[in-house]
Amino acid sequence: MTTAITEITDWLTDGARSATTPSLMLAQCCERLVAAGLPLWRVGVFVRTLHPDIFGRNFIWRPGAEVVVGSVDFEIQQAPEFLSSPLAIVFHEGLEVRCRLDDPAGERFPFFDDMRAEGVTDYIALPLSFVDGIIHASSWTTKQPGGFTDAQLNDLKCIVPPLARLIEVINLRRTASTLLNTYVGARAGERILAGQIRRGHTETMQAAIWLSDLRGFTALSDRLPPEQVVEILNLYFDCQVAAILKHGGEVLKFMGDGLLAVFPIGDDGEAQAVCSRVLEAASEARAAVAAMEFMSGDVNERFRFGVALHVGRILYGNIGGGNRLDFTCIGPAVNLAARLEKIAGRLGRTIVASSAFADICSGGWSELGEFPIAGFAKAEHVYGRMDETSKE
Repeated sequence: MTTAITEITDWLTDGARSATTPSLMLAQCCERLVAAGLPLWRVGVFVRTLHPDIFGRNFIWRPGAEVVVGSVDFEIQQAPEFLSSPLAIVFHEGLEVRCRLDDPAGERFPFFDDMRAEGVTDYIALPLSFVDGIIHASSWTTKQPGGFTDAQLNDLKCIVPPLARLIEVINLRRTASTLLNTYVGARAGERILAGQIRRGHTETMQAAIWLSDLRGFTALSDRLPPEQVVEILNLYFDCQVAAILKHGGEVLKFMGDGLLAVFPIGDDGEAQAVCSRVLEAASEARAAVAAMEFMSGDVNERFRFGVALHVGRILYGNIGGGNRLDFTCIGPAVNLAARLEKIAGRLGRTIVASSAFADICSGGWSELGEFPIAGFAKAEHVYGRMDETSKE
């Protein structure tokens, strides 16, 4: 191993501190290898992820170009182009795959046709072994006449172990962030990763509050098999979550068929804009749920939901007992939203709002009446959308 290669392995072992992103790390690594005499053309890193929708991510480097980052879903595992590729051997068997592209043996890999068209002469895929035993993959190509020399291949194999360790560290942090975003939401996930992990770490914030549930869920659960109920809930939550995230909200909790979300409000001047986005999200969710269908035997199930909208101050942070915590929000404003949602059900309304919300996001509301609120000293004026009438 040359001095230049040793310096690169030391740089990787030290965390590649000059690179601030995974893409920059790969780009700088490849550029350093080229400067050290390795005639690299196309380099790929392929890493599995722990994500509900994404099977893995890929990073492709070529000289003089930015690293191209992509992702693949779980269907890739059965895709013919993957099963007939060298990477399938690396992932499934943990073996390296080396092939000069003028070797007839390489014809079994259709991917090599594209590489030959680029002028590639040699290809090697090397496993990236993580500490947990899971195999990821890297691929290295050259356009050098005659392909890689034995010394160059040895240099590549010396680079792979520290490269794998660094990729593992990066992947672990990304996995932690992804899982936190998936289970507690992006805003809460950022705070947890930033160190807000102790019980009592809380903050107050002004927010628009969204609390919804599915009409007739108890009867539905009694009538249908649990597997179908779960499938319906997933479809139903899809109708809301996409609209909530699109308009700047954060889903905090799924509670059976209930959903709690918040839309943070910063400066006072933001309140009207935020509440307008909340109302747009509610309208989109209403249309999506109304269009939702589910075949159960010969019956085409149709669905309705209700959502209560309110504005107030909430306490947001770690709450729980012992070593089991929940990152959530509490406060009178959340309690009021929950009571309003029950009123929406009694009135057969899809979207209802408190006077605080309707005053900020004025227009298009009709007053439904003044209602006593359990646990609150004062009654609450409740508002519904003028384009909607009772359906129950």
